[in-house]
Amino acid sequence: MAKTIGNPISWAAQNLGATSDHIAESVTRIGSSDTRHLPTVQTLTLQDLRDSLRAGYHDFLETRADAIFVVLIYPIAGLLMFGIGLNMNMVPLLAPLIAGFALIGPVAAVGLYEISRKREQGGAVHWLDAFGVFRSPSFGAILALGFYLVMLLLVWLMVAQAVYVLTLGPEPPTSISAFAAEVFTTGAGWSMIIFGTAIGFLFALVALAVSVVSFPLLLDKKVGLPVAVVTSVRVLRHNPGVILTWGFIVAALLVIGTIPMLLGLIVVMPVLGHATWHLYRRAVS
Repeated sequence: MAKTIGNPISWAAQNLGATSDHIAESVTRIGSSDTRHLPTVQTLTLQDLRDSLRAGYHDFLETRADAIFVVLIYPIAGLLMFGIGLNMNMVPLLAPLIAGFALIGPVAAVGLYEISRKREQGGAVHWLDAFGVFRSPSFGAILALGFYLVMLLLVWLMVAQAVYVLTLGPEPPTSISAFAAEVFTTGAGWSMIIFGTAIGFLFALVALAVSVVSFPLLLDKKVGLPVAVVTSVRVLRHNPGVILTWGFIVAALLVIGTIPMLLGLIVVMPVLGHATWHLYRRAVS
């Protein structure tokens, strides 16, 4: 009998029943994983980055409808955050909020990693396969690492607010145009840009170090959170130039993806998500 996939509600009800068991199992491994037996880290080159991006683009072309459906939520979420910022008179935090999106990008792309993993196994891939992460034995560890990145984003926003208060603040700007004029035409505004960019780079470096391969590794192998994070940091330390270049590529593409009105993320997110999976395959064995 042919295997069929029901509607999303019935599919979720059928497959999420075992999620709690997987969470419990993986959470128990978070603090007890043996980091002495770590995956082997490979040496990467810039050619690996090009090959990963090319493979990610091919995955996007092959599963375009699936990927677009999965990542459509991210531009919408970004626009919602933008609107909330305006409504809450948080204009100074709009740029850090958009920039901070890169910190939680690996969490948003978990479903895309799963699609690429399924494609490697052969056969047709459905957009519902992205929700296979709920059945992963390491789902609890994935949640824990995702929670950490969200907390990192919140801390970044608090630091960005402090930088604004120390430079242009503490009073909020009267309008976006007035704020832009202050930022680009005053010494205090340029101080905010310089200090904010430098501190933001440190936050981005931390996020890159702990997540460059950790989410794909958790999906691919039965490892706990310490093993995944330690392996990710080892990949960065073993290939600092290549991984930092990857981080700049991701940041640049995400900036491009915000134009216009974050809608470019519909294409950028799936390409980067699939490419990250292929980079993981080259970085860890």
